[in-house]
Amino acid sequence: MAFRTVTTLKNEIVELRQRIEKLEALLAAGRAVAPAAPVASKQEISPEIVLAISAAVAAFLGKRATIRQIRLTSSNAWSAAGRASMQASHTIVRGNR
Repeated sequence: MAFRTVTTLKNEIVELRQRIEKLEALLAAGRAVAPAAPVASKQEISPEIVLAISAAVAAFLGKRATIRQIRLTSSNAWSAAGRASMQASHTIVRGNR
């Protein structure tokens, strides 16, 4: 951690107070930046991604298939499976070689 003098800290506090006063003035005037639009609960999947998924399914099955549903998930299952695979691939050597 860098060593700071008392005067440096006092100057930083003064600057922070000025920034807070500016932001409060903007909020009071109603000119503050509007909050970001909320993220839609159902995200759209682009047609290119649907096409790539259907091509992968067709290549895997060897025939054309009907895709009924595609969902975006926030699961860590793929990364967990990858980690487990990597950890299982390392051999443990016990004793003298």
